[in-house]
Amino acid sequence: MKRSSIYTFLFSLLFLSLSFAPVFASSAINVQFDANTQTGLEALDIVFLLLFLSLIPSLILLMSSFTRIIIVFSFLRNAMGLQQTPPNQVLLGLSLFLSLFIMAPVIDTINETAYTPYREQIITQEEAFAKAQVPVKEFMLRQVDNASLQLFLDIAEVELVVNDTQSQQVELAELDLEILVPAFVTSELKRAFLIGFLLFIPFLAIDLIVASTLMSMGMVMLPPGMIALPFKVMLFVLADGWGLLMGSLVRGFS
Repeated sequence: MKRSSIYTFLFSLLFLSLSFAPVFASSAINVQFDANTQTGLEALDIVFLLLFLSLIPSLILLMSSFTRIIIVFSFLRNAMGLQQTPPNQVLLGLSLFLSLFIMAPVIDTINETAYTPYREQIITQEEAFAKAQVPVKEFMLRQVDNASLQLFLDIAEVELVVNDTQSQQVELAELDLEILVPAFVTSELKRAFLIGFLLFIPFLAIDLIVASTLMSMGMVMLPPGMIALPFKVMLFVLADGWGLLMGSLVRGFS
């Protein structure tokens, strides 16, 4: 991927993360210099800003496809009985690049509607925050299920009836991220655990077959997991498991 696309990705996610803080969304940060003080920002404001910036990676991961992908990969490794293969660094890197691939249309929209106009000083910082939220909200609304969304709507005591009319779609797009993000994460966890359950079934069948065969042969002391592991790897490789799994994950967000 081009370096400019990566820069746009980072800046757009920074816009989205800062939109969670009303103090930053309501007014731009102004640093003023005078003869008596070096900066207009108070020490407490700087501390809050640094603390909030430390939360940006978590917000980025929770507002993209990363959560579902990394959980599915973890389930796959546990289902195959592998301890540290593939390593955590490989799974994290693969999940990040798959998330970048899936979120590419959203990033392009943010670049066109929010980041580029803000960089060219066409729109203000507040307008850039508002425009950057729109494509991400649309992405999350396509993935969130009604039960999870209604749960957090009830907790927040927000009255909203979900249907297929155009007017209701506009109302859904105006939901706050404080409600939409936890609903989206809950939906992603449900789907990831469901995919993990389906991944366990073929490997569990191999474990049962190997354990039954060893028991019938009287080889009770031989660990079934050690014998079943090569067959699991062979089945996964012959079935092109990585290609099928990654293709299903990417298509699941289409």
